[in-house]
Amino acid sequence: MAESTTTTQMFSSWEKPELDLSNANWQSGSQGTGDVQIAFVEGFIAMRHGGRPESPSLIFTPAEWRAFVLNAREGEFDLT
Repeated sequence: MAESTTTTQMFSSWEKPELDLSNANWQSGSQGTGDVQIAFVEGFIAMRHGGRPESPSLIFTPAEWRAFVLNAREGEFDLT
């Protein structure tokens, strides 16, 4: 079986900029139910636990976010 590869630029956590999330417009990631909140800041997607907003946020590039969402839809991650 032949394997296919896709080339995308992936950032490691130390290559991502320090984003100022203090004025971010946080939105519920699950239509008002659940604890996940997301914000779009300077071309990146930040995700945090809405019940603990002081906790560290995960930062995704658009490509990483797309991969995360697609895998979540396929059941790769339990978002509940």
